[in-house]
Amino acid sequence: MAAESWTVRIDGASRGNPGPAAYAVVIERPGQPIFEEADCLGETTNNVAEYTALVRVLEHAAKLGGRRLLINSDSELLVKQMNGEYQVKNSDLRTLYKQAKILSQRFEAVTILHVPRAQNSRADRLCNEALDGQKKPAGPSPSPAKARPTGPALQRQDVVRADAIDCLRAAAGAWAAGNPNMPPPEDVWDQLWSILEEGGVLRTSRP
Repeated sequence: MAAESWTVRIDGASRGNPGPAAYAVVIERPGQPIFEEADCLGETTNNVAEYTALVRVLEHAAKLGGRRLLINSDSELLVKQMNGEYQVKNSDLRTLYKQAKILSQRFEAVTILHVPRAQNSRADRLCNEALDGQKKPAGPSPSPAKARPTGPALQRQDVVRADAIDCLRAAAGAWAAGNPNMPPPEDVWDQLWSILEEGGVLRTSRP
């Protein structure tokens, strides 16, 4: 039986680009507390911060015993470079890119997806809090991870925002097109449920 995928969220930010920078990582492990970290990097670029987040989360996930990762990032550059669609020309990024590639070999599978910033809100918020002086030491978050349904459990009268539906439609379209980079359906459902749960997308049923 294949190991369950962990849903991972990463973000990096630089105020000034280059300027004061920070990164944040969030690791969601089924049945276990959510693991988080957010810290500052000094002055550097946004792209270096994004790649630092990727390297850090791969290091943490390996130590925690992760085997399959579904990594969500709102950095299109990072995602396309890691997936081989763009070349890595910047020397600083190339060093971090190589580290990430080596670390990725520790896992059975690593899938990196580009998501809108609105769907990466937790990592984005932690990143900005670190820049504001509220760093998050590496470790479990105060609240344990919530169990998610294993299949579509939404009631007919539940109201779901259109971008969540678009996410699922895009995934279905990619499967239909035979995209080799897409994760299995259950992993995409897990990602979609996280969007609904953490981003406040799912609202209560209409009366």
